[in-house]
Amino acid sequence: MPDSVSVDTIPADSVLACRKLRKFYIQGSEQLTILNDIDLDIGSGERISIVGPSGAGKTTLLHMLGGLDVPSQGRVLVRGCDIAAMNDRDRSRLRNRELGFVYQFHHLLNEFSALENAAMPLLIGGEKRVIAFERAATLLDRVGLGHRLKHRPAQLSGGERQRVAIARALVNEPACVLLDEPTGNLDGDNAEAVQALLLELNKELAISLVIVTHDLTLAGRMDRVLNLQNGHLCEATA
Repeated sequence: MPDSVSVDTIPADSVLACRKLRKFYIQGSEQLTILNDIDLDIGSGERISIVGPSGAGKTTLLHMLGGLDVPSQGRVLVRGCDIAAMNDRDRSRLRNRELGFVYQFHHLLNEFSALENAAMPLLIGGEKRVIAFERAATLLDRVGLGHRLKHRPAQLSGGERQRVAIARALVNEPACVLLDEPTGNLDGDNAEAVQALLLELNKELAISLVIVTHDLTLAGRMDRVLNLQNGHLCEATA
C-alpha cells in the first residue's frame, strides 16, 4: 500500500485500518522485523485476501488487525477506534462487538451444541439467552444447519463444523470477519461450498472479509489480493 497516506487520514467508509504498523522481536543484540510500516484500509463490505510465502507474517498481521496481539509500533483502527491503544478489557469488548474470526481449525467447544457454539459471542457480550439462541439459530439455518442445532461438534462433519464457526463469527453482525486459511482443512467439495457461502454472506450482509490463504483460487475471488513479503504489504501482481 502507498507509504504517502497520512497517519491521521482514514477514509470515511473504512471499517478496519492500520497505519505504520510494525512488529518486531529482539533476539539478543538483533532485531527481527516481521511487519514493517504497513498501511491498510478495508472498506465496508470489501473483500480482501492476503497471500505470501509461509513464515512471511500473514497470521501475525491478522492477529494485529484483530486485536489478538499488539503491534510494536503503529495504530490499528476499528471503526476509527485505536484498539492498539486500548487496555485488554476494552479491546476484548470491541473485538467481541465489531470483529469475527474463522480459523483453519474450527475451535468449537466440544461440550456445547452447534446452537450454543454459534451463540457464544452474544452470550459472552451479555445478550439474553433467548435472543442469542434465536439469532444463532437463524444464522445456522442460513448456512444450511437448521436441522443440526442440537448436535455437538463430534457429531458434525468437517464442513459442518466450519459452517458453525462461520455462523459464530457472524452472529454479532461484526464490521469485519478475519479468516485464517478457512478452507485449508477441508476437502475440495467442502472447500468450494464454504467459499461460495462466504461470498454469499458477504454480499447479503455487507460484512467485510479479510482472508489469509495459500489458496490462490480463493484469493482471486476477492476484491483485492495483497501480497505480504519481507515485512511489506503491497498489491499482488498477476
